[in-house]
Amino acid sequence: MNKLMELYEKRNKAVADARAFLDNKRNESDVLSEEDNAIYTKMENNIMSLTKEIERESRLTAIDAEMSKPTSSPILSSPAKLQTNENPKTGVATAEYKDSMLNALRSNFRRINNILQEGVDADGGYLVPSEYDTRLIEGLTEENIIRKLATTIKTGAERKINIAASTPAAAWIDEGGALTFGDAKFEQINLDAHKLHVAVKVTEELLYDNVFNLESYILNKFAKALANAEEDAFLNGDGVGKPLGIFAATGGGEIGVTAASATTITADEIINLIYTLKRPYRKSATFIINDQTLAILRKLKDGNGAYIWQPSYQVGEPDSLLGYPVYTSAYVPTVAAGKPVIAFGDFSYYNIGDRGPRSFAELKELFAGNGMVGFVAKERVDGKLVLPETVQILKMKVS
Repeated sequence: MNKLMELYEKRNKAVADARAFLDNKRNESDVLSEEDNAIYTKMENNIMSLTKEIERESRLTAIDAEMSKPTSSPILSSPAKLQTNENPKTGVATAEYKDSMLNALRSNFRRINNILQEGVDADGGYLVPSEYDTRLIEGLTEENIIRKLATTIKTGAERKINIAASTPAAAWIDEGGALTFGDAKFEQINLDAHKLHVAVKVTEELLYDNVFNLESYILNKFAKALANAEEDAFLNGDGVGKPLGIFAATGGGEIGVTAASATTITADEIINLIYTLKRPYRKSATFIINDQTLAILRKLKDGNGAYIWQPSYQVGEPDSLLGYPVYTSAYVPTVAAGKPVIAFGDFSYYNIGDRGPRSFAELKELFAGNGMVGFVAKERVDGKLVLPETVQILKMKVS
């Protein structure tokens, strides 16, 4: 028996003895005699002493128990989950958010978990999970040649990009002569945010069929549609409600060469186009053309009768023209009088501003009568060529 239990038993016995003594004496007389009062007071003091001793022993027992605890906790989880330097994911990056989004899609947004409220956008839709957004960006990059070549910037508001419009020139002076000062001028390019959206319809049968890979279907449809719309705007946009394109008459690339014909291009004109681009930009320069224009260029020969076109023999690598990579886009204008048909330059100077993550929303009633369910994806994006001299354009002759 431990010390604390012994003290409790002693106090219990002392209390019982004091109660018995007091009851016995009160049966004889309602008032204790002086001698009996002294005896009872001694018994009461003994009870109080035992109570204080119990309190001290309890505190000491608690200290002993704390000191006896192990200095490290036992390993209860699997080893694979212990050693990790990754920060815990939060918000739209969590697996719970991704699963809830897929569950919401399959239920036509009838089953909405509270976690989705973390990703409600300003228009009432739901921000796509981070994993979806990354895969969507990868899809856009794969489909969109401009996103491959351009510089992409994440923006939270209007983004101002400073451009050196002129630089001071050095000058020779005599010993002790007066210094001459040149003014360095700067301009600004603003990246705003234009809204782009795409809507798709799926049948209710597909929506509720767990075998159907709804996630991949929607992501692929959205990625291709957004990529096509973006690429068209990045090349031909006029900057009104959409990005400013590379072929824009104002704010796009510079007209480096005007073809002598309205319907055909010569090898000499391609060579001239290359060397109208300043040497520092030629290090990372590429061609962007239309497939129909490509058919014309593949037939061109140099002075020795050799084709200036060099096909790529490595998978994933672009073909080349006079040693420079060639990318094709259906949105580059075809050969016609007065049209810009070839862009050559360093397209990393085309800046794309992505404003925030993309979002999903459901169209609840629009297609209900047809047994269809609609979904819409939205993004906000802008694009501008920050230095027009970095891209030279070949334009066909005006007939």
